[in-house]
Amino acid sequence: MILNEDKALKVAEFLLQIKAVKLNPQLPFTWASGLKSPIYCDNRVTLSYPNIRTFIRQTFAEAILEQYGKPDVIAGVATGGIAQGALVAQELGVPFIYVRSSAKEHGMGNQVEGYFERGQRVVVIEDLISTGGSSLKAVEALRDAELDVKGLLAIFTYGFHLATENFNNAKCPFLTLSNYDILLKKALDNNTISESDLNTLEEWRKDPNNWNK
Repeated sequence: MILNEDKALKVAEFLLQIKAVKLNPQLPFTWASGLKSPIYCDNRVTLSYPNIRTFIRQTFAEAILEQYGKPDVIAGVATGGIAQGALVAQELGVPFIYVRSSAKEHGMGNQVEGYFERGQRVVVIEDLISTGGSSLKAVEALRDAELDVKGLLAIFTYGFHLATENFNNAKCPFLTLSNYDILLKKALDNNTISESDLNTLEEWRKDPNNWNK
């Protein structure tokens, strides 16, 4: 779900402009999972562009206030959500914590890093949602720490039905600043892709596991 289509289109434009998102239906990328994909997304690139970084930070903050009100704390998901989350926490003037992918094997054995108190209202920041698996592990860790997770926001989602199903099952609302459909619309409008590319990209999203086999 997105809150504002105009801003979603602007985010998509930025992601394409700086090649944080690359589209190449003819020469697919190979993800770490081994999956073949015509799209590759690295939202960390946005941090290198101050104007884009500022727009994303402010849009995150506006969406949080509109949807959840001011939280007690912002939590970033390691690793891509840490810098984004810290920027949002600064914008809102609230504390920041972050969630490791797993608990440390030394020291205090923390999975949630930073100061927080039980029962505090937290909004989670992520850079990208694919299936939602890693994001929801972070949500689970925050809940285990007795924090009240109000929802999760990410810059971008591929829009897989599995992700929506996983978030619904976890009873965790989520929003994204932009998404796959919006990105394809912007890419077609600015001639980044052709109509035939669009068909290929839409087919991939329907069945990414069997696409290009």
